[in-house]
Amino acid sequence: MNYPNQARRVIRLEIEELERLHTRIGDSFSAAIEALLGGIERRGKIVVCGVGKSGNIGRKLAATLNSTGATTVCLDVGDALHGDLGVIDPGDIAILLSYSGETTELIDLLPHLKRLSLPMIAITGGLNSTLARHADCVLDVQVNQEACPLNLAPTSSTTAMLVMGDALAMVLLEARGFQPEDFAKLHPGGALGRALLTRVSDVMRSGDQLARVQPESTISDALQAMTQARAGATVVVNPDGTLAGVFTHGDFVRAFQKNHAIADLPVSDFMTRNPISIQADKLAAEVLSTLEKARIDDLVVLDSERRPVGLVDTQDLTRLRLV
Repeated sequence: MNYPNQARRVIRLEIEELERLHTRIGDSFSAAIEALLGGIERRGKIVVCGVGKSGNIGRKLAATLNSTGATTVCLDVGDALHGDLGVIDPGDIAILLSYSGETTELIDLLPHLKRLSLPMIAITGGLNSTLARHADCVLDVQVNQEACPLNLAPTSSTTAMLVMGDALAMVLLEARGFQPEDFAKLHPGGALGRALLTRVSDVMRSGDQLARVQPESTISDALQAMTQARAGATVVVNPDGTLAGVFTHGDFVRAFQKNHAIADLPVSDFMTRNPISIQADKLAAEVLSTLEKARIDDLVVLDSERRPVGLVDTQDLTRLRLV
């Protein structure tokens, strides 16, 4: 047996089924999104139910919805019939997953969901099934063939369910205007959360750590200021407090290679005028993007009146685990 070829066969079959799924997205999908938006606007939660492999897909869908700010709970079908229906509140909406649409435990639950007036979205391959007939919206995930060589083990069908769930969650995210800052609040751990939650003002060097000189200051003065601040750059400030330029250790090295007698020359002759800068209230994620695009090591931070209030060094981002 050629194992790689067999693996490619499985993947090809699932891709073909996803391509068929792609062509069937239409009005029922729009209705499902509108129903979910309505539930969220009512401050209701999403209740996801499934059994077996469909239950596994449902738990992944619930996790994705929760991670994007749509409050979701997984309701175990067996427990629901023995008291856990109490988790349902007025205004909630249900997503029910069953490929056949005839899963006994799920069908037994339908009358109780109806009694609680829960709008129901069915994700199923059985368009004429009991589940489909009782649902308010039906999302068709029917497949022609499982990727299983025996055409038995749920493979293509569970992939279709998974992708349909991802499509629901991502379109719902866009429809709600969910932003990176919102995502960060729900993912505070790790580099992504830190980068999205941290402001430039949180990582910049300021106060005694910010080297400052005036345009008429000498190169010697600039080097002394940088040494005292233990920084690789100094901001050059006009008499009115606005930014004149920035002078870095790299600027000094390049100038010194051309002329060793520069110690008493004004820093304005060697500084970078109109350097790339960023506002103090911006997200640290923008610092990462700016430093990468400009290929610089130091970024001047300005307040709303273009007065330098800080400096961001790439080393600081590494220390704070933002890169």
